[in-house]
Amino acid sequence: MHRAYHRWWSPALHRDMELLEFGHGGARVIAFPTSRGRFFEWENRGLVHALGHALENGWLHLVCLDAVDAESWYAYHEHPGARAWRHEQYTNYVMNEALPWARWRNDHPFTIFAGASFGAFHALSMGLRFPDRVNRILSMSGLTDIKMFMGGYHNETVYSQNPVDFIPNEHDPWRLDRLREQELILAVGREDRLLNQNRELSGKLWARGIGNALREWDGMAHDWPVWHDMIRMYIGGHD
Repeated sequence: MHRAYHRWWSPALHRDMELLEFGHGGARVIAFPTSRGRFFEWENRGLVHALGHALENGWLHLVCLDAVDAESWYAYHEHPGARAWRHEQYTNYVMNEALPWARWRNDHPFTIFAGASFGAFHALSMGLRFPDRVNRILSMSGLTDIKMFMGGYHNETVYSQNPVDFIPNEHDPWRLDRLREQELILAVGREDRLLNQNRELSGKLWARGIGNALREWDGMAHDWPVWHDMIRMYIGGHD
């Protein structure tokens, strides 16, 4: 299996950013780590191995990104507005640097954003915000409402990053058409504390005519072995 390490200076974040690339072709998967996780997390935790057959056969091209959670949502010493703005800079890095780079490496037309837990928030926040660039979103045990990190603070930046806030107010016909073309999968355990958040987002999507698959798994299901099963089920065989 092709594996490569890449690093470059990010103009959006004003720092070096690292990533790992796996596979040589097929649908591209942009993978986000969990809370304060690193770009090597998916490899270390076995998710890359779980997708090994699809990667080796050229069905998937996996790009595992780094994150800046410790500088944004988890930087509790900073003003909430500054934390949200740091995430906005990260969004610019992903959408205007990492994703175009991945397309340059592999011109397959299908793009998947995927993540577990806090990584799922990144996938949902960016994937639903830019529906013309993302064809499928896989949220595994995902956080879907960032307001719980804000201590009651709210501004336009937070609003634009938070799907449960901006989806109900989406009225642009072109954007709604693109959202309705996406494949949205919300996989979460029935005993997960984030279950109600997932149900809320699913309902708000359906209310705007945006189809989505809410898949409730038995038990907590908020752990790596279950995420192995989820990722194999929902993207492992895509061609």
